[in-house]
Amino acid sequence: MPSLKLKDILLFENEDFIVVNKPPFIATMEDRVSPINMYQLVKEHGTSAMLCHRLDKETSGALAFAKNQIAHKALNQQFEKRIVTKKYHAIAEGIHRFENSSVNLPILTLSKGLVKISQSGKESQTIFQTLEVFNHYTLVECKPVTGRMHQIRIHLSAQNAPIAGDESYGGHPFYLSKIKRNYNLKKFTEEEPLIKRTALHAQALSFELLNAEKIAVEAPYPKDFRAVLNQLRKHG
Repeated sequence: MPSLKLKDILLFENEDFIVVNKPPFIATMEDRVSPINMYQLVKEHGTSAMLCHRLDKETSGALAFAKNQIAHKALNQQFEKRIVTKKYHAIAEGIHRFENSSVNLPILTLSKGLVKISQSGKESQTIFQTLEVFNHYTLVECKPVTGRMHQIRIHLSAQNAPIAGDESYGGHPFYLSKIKRNYNLKKFTEEEPLIKRTALHAQALSFELLNAEKIAVEAPYPKDFRAVLNQLRKHG
């Protein structure tokens, strides 16, 4: 996505912090295959960007950077003390009635960049709340209390609620034919998933500015996530 401009995804900026709405499929930091990453994009904006947290490459949503050392230290301390609040929205497979349900399952990181639930893993906690229920899917708000890799994904999978598109943890591609009656596919064509990634979006981020004022930044859904919800509301 070489034409991506920071001004188009900017959610908040002051002299100390910048928060962007990261598009899916763009890495937070440099990797071997991406022509562009969020860290590079923010630095090109003319700031000495410093990263305080990350989002998976497929995950979209609110991502914060500090613009100086004092801000970087302050935000890191807020993450450590769990002052920062992160809210994610996930489209989970199946019908689920979460009511501020707290999942406490230890997570062990594996060598292949994946994780599993294991008693030898690190303490991990996520709180889930059902937002909207459809015939075969549920829109879930996810609040990670701890910040382990793939935490939301593995915790939902452990509740028999894998995220749509998350094939690493039991999810399946989201096909419109599953929810739309009399779905007709054009002859000699193969149906494509409506969303070609794990359906997970970092919807909101709140933290304290250096003057102790608390801000809450919300990130609008990207096009693919919005398209799935539109079809679920129409057919599901």
